[in-house]
Amino acid sequence: GDADALEVGDYPTPSVGEGQVLVKNEFAGINFIDTYHRSGLYARDLPFVGGQEGGGEVAAVGAGVADVAVGDRVAYSVFGSYAEYTAVPAAKVLPVPDEVSMDVAVSCVVQGMTAHYLTSDAHAHLIQPGEWMLVHGVGGGTCQWAAQMAKIQGYKVIGTAAKGKRAVAEATGCDALIFYDEAPGTAYEDYESVDGLAEVMKITDGVGCKAVIDGIGKATLDMSIGSLAQRGIFVSFGNASGAVPAYPPLRHIAKSSFMCRPKLLDYTRNREELLYRSNEIMGWLKSGQLKVTVDTAFPLDDAADGHKYLESGASTGKVL
Repeated sequence: GDADALEVGDYPTPSVGEGQVLVKNEFAGINFIDTYHRSGLYARDLPFVGGQEGGGEVAAVGAGVADVAVGDRVAYSVFGSYAEYTAVPAAKVLPVPDEVSMDVAVSCVVQGMTAHYLTSDAHAHLIQPGEWMLVHGVGGGTCQWAAQMAKIQGYKVIGTAAKGKRAVAEATGCDALIFYDEAPGTAYEDYESVDGLAEVMKITDGVGCKAVIDGIGKATLDMSIGSLAQRGIFVSFGNASGAVPAYPPLRHIAKSSFMCRPKLLDYTRNREELLYRSNEIMGWLKSGQLKVTVDTAFPLDDAADGHKYLESGASTGKVL
């Protein structure tokens, strides 16, 4: 249902099973994936506790847990983070350095990890440092991270954003930016207000981009495919403007291009991969190479308002 379908209730504190830790949550992230679960786009069995990103202090540890202790600062991504306490498999918790605040650390878990795999792996290494990457929606959310990470990894980046988010977009360090008019009441820009494809081709001297990172969905499909360079890859990971409609594979024949629709779970398959991504992100945060904007933190009782705010498109950073 809509955001008002969320209900607040009192439930027993979760018990801690073998191999689990109990986290007293300080923050829980609000992500578009949460709205997809709530609306039924990505259906889950009802009822369920929302959220899949949180962090705080370990309050208890279960049998068999050796590398996590009570009092440790941790962040995690498992279902059920919209709660005061969450039982989390110890293999899923990520250590939070003292130099990183908990609100920033929680922001890393879904959006940061997603941005990391999008810019480092999902493009199947069809792009090399020094080549162009197009990142939609750099004025906030996951792609604010992705643009910065792409620059850290040596790519040239074109970012798109709403005119009202100019300052945030410019702070990402993109080599070029395309600004669109606002689309009031939506979580994306008016992509018909500017000929974005023409701008991309002008910026890249007609070559196009070797990778396109697109979390907007339906509204940017044509521009994303059209912006590809020869043997480039269209990485579609979100549906902010609506689901990407089915289209014929022959659309990719003109430039022998590729398309993929990845998900975070497949890029965090085990603890080693989780720690690799987390440690790299935390290192960039500590060094100052990566900067995170925390937009707003809502009280747990106001989670529905947090969903409405995220879906309105007004945010310019992480919503908690």
